[in-house]
Amino acid sequence: MTLGCRIAATLLFLGLGIPAVADTTLIHAGELLAVPGQPPAARQTIVVEDSQIVEVVSGFANAADFDGEVTVIDLHDKFVLPGLMDMHVHLQGELGPKNDSDALKMSDQLMQMRSIYFAMNTLKAGFTTVRDVGSSSQEMYAMRDAIENGWIDGPRIIAAGGVVITGGHADISGVSPDLMEMFTSPNVCDGPYDCRRAARNVIKYGADLIKITSTGGVMTDRATGTGQQMEMDELKEVVLAAARMGRKVASHAHHEDGIVAALEAGVASIEHGSYTGPRAIKLFKETGAYLVPTLLAGKTVATLAVEADFMSDAVKEKAIRVGNDMAGSFEKAHKAGVNIAYGTDSGISPHGTNAEEAVLMVEAGMSEMDVIISATINAADLIDMSDSIGTIEAGKFADIIAVDASPLANIDELLDVDFVMKSGKVYKD
Repeated sequence: MTLGCRIAATLLFLGLGIPAVADTTLIHAGELLAVPGQPPAARQTIVVEDSQIVEVVSGFANAADFDGEVTVIDLHDKFVLPGLMDMHVHLQGELGPKNDSDALKMSDQLMQMRSIYFAMNTLKAGFTTVRDVGSSSQEMYAMRDAIENGWIDGPRIIAAGGVVITGGHADISGVSPDLMEMFTSPNVCDGPYDCRRAARNVIKYGADLIKITSTGGVMTDRATGTGQQMEMDELKEVVLAAARMGRKVASHAHHEDGIVAALEAGVASIEHGSYTGPRAIKLFKETGAYLVPTLLAGKTVATLAVEADFMSDAVKEKAIRVGNDMAGSFEKAHKAGVNIAYGTDSGISPHGTNAEEAVLMVEAGMSEMDVIISATINAADLIDMSDSIGTIEAGKFADIIAVDASPLANIDELLDVDFVMKSGKVYKD
């Protein structure tokens, strides 16, 4: 900071009414996709002050034309676009053969340190905002708030609290009865009024949204299938309780019966949607709810079920069946005009490989531009942050990434992000 800036900041602190001069950063973009869905533009300058974008101007602006301390970031040979968003991650873990032993041997504090490591892998991969939809709540809320306060680094986190039914997906499984009792969440519920209580409880302790599991799940270590498990009255009570307190609900759902029930109850998004059929597609379009497809999770579990030896037979059967069916269902939903928001289920897949979902979406028939829209504009809409993130425009947070060449021509470019800025701070260059 220059001497003049220091003096101005001091005078402002002393209450003399002289504003401090903001630090300015000029980003010279060789090609800029400022608003996904619109054509990119060549030779643009993004003007950033502190955490926000001030303006976008044509040509490469000169630092001498700006007051105060100016930093120039030269991305004249890069393709620049908004920071990506992943609407389905699990930052507190990563699927592998040591999951059970880690749960018993690792302290909560060490798991939290590992979560920060996973979060940074995600950020450096170009994902500046994530929706964490299944974690140990208090630790996740603490990490969310610490990142927001600038105490630690990581992607912006929208954190869910889970409401699940006894014996359903996301209730504890695969361990002894004593450990089940120890690890059972207070937000496991039965019946509409108990599920109402659980929904209110997760909001009380800090949830940004509620995650439910209307169907069985692949990774539940019980042979209970992947069809509907939560009853309609339970689903409706959770959604109503959440709405009363200004929260949305996301529902894990594989089979169409559970997808339809969750959509009829009023959820904002369906996670996975592995067997989305005509009834569900009709409801998606009527309600405007989003599908978060998580194709990467399907590919990962289907592969591990064949190549690894740490899954139980119950899990393997579901992993192979569901994992191999997800892409076809996604293709039908997308072609039918269902709203799509980008999500990977990272934690099933390794953190930092989030962009592999984009490749799978293109392989399933989605255009490169639509994939980027799903990871920017649509994701921002789902989390009600369209006014602050999702595009590179004046007044929004400076969440900006860059790659070597246009991902509109080759989506694989997103697999190797060269530059990452979140809220005006550079994390990778």
